Amino acid sequence: MNVVILIPARFASSRYPGKPLVPLKGSSGTAKPLILRTVEAARRVREASGVFVTTDDERIVEECTRYGVGVIMTSPECRNGTERCAEALGQLHDPDLVINFQGDALLTPPGFVEALIDRMRDDQDALVATPAMRLRSSEVRALQAEEAAGRVGGTSAVINDQGHALYFSKRLIPHLPAGTLDGEMSPVRLHVGVYAYRPEALERYVTTPVSELETLEGLEQLRFLVAGLPVAVVDVQPPPYALRELNNPEDVEPIEQALIDAGLE
Repeated sequence: MNVVILIPARFASSRYPGKPLVPLKGSSGTAKPLILRTVEAARRVREASGVFVTTDDERIVEECTRYGVGVIMTSPECRNGTERCAEALGQLHDPDLVINFQGDALLTPPGFVEALIDRMRDDQDALVATPAMRLRSSEVRALQAEEAAGRVGGTSAVINDQGHALYFSKRLIPHLPAGTLDGEMSPVRLHVGVYAYRPEALERYVTTPVSELETLEGLEQLRFLVAGLPVAVVDVQPPPYALRELNNPEDVEPIEQALIDAGLE
């Protein structure tokens, strides 16, 4: 399969402007910008025939060029990473799959993406695939405490018997009756924001209007469900280090610790 990985990156993040260029130290103590570390993570995926950053900002282009990273320029009008991938599609050479490897997902294990590729190879009905991790009951209780305090602790997914998504929400779903969390493992799946798309899914995505649900939840993947496109949810095992994303300046220190724990220079 011709699998192309795209890394959407924008400079004007509302929570952390300029974060693609934020330097992060790994196990060797060497600082590398976030966007380069994410490219390195994407390049560890087997079967990837190419890795490109998609952006609308010349500062990111300049940094990528400095490190020999390919860039596809996209419009500043793109509202999310999926729209940026859809726009970049026209500059790719007949991909079978396009991977959306988010620009702050530098700690994503390559096995997560490889599992998506395998699922899309085996499940011809699915037009999109994305991973999720089954949570321990203790982890769900921690998320419940976050929710009770008015904070969003992650995105959860529920699936049907074919392993296709029924819904994604920033609330904990499904409902958990009394006793559900008595065992070690819970029925809650925590969504991981990496996606594999067939080209036709991206083409459908940009012609589908933004729905009320997508706006309320703030979740771009809901547009696929509203359009009636099958989204496969692939269960993956959590890595032995913390999966952290760079959303705020205070995330730098725990991410650097996770890089050390993962043995990434």
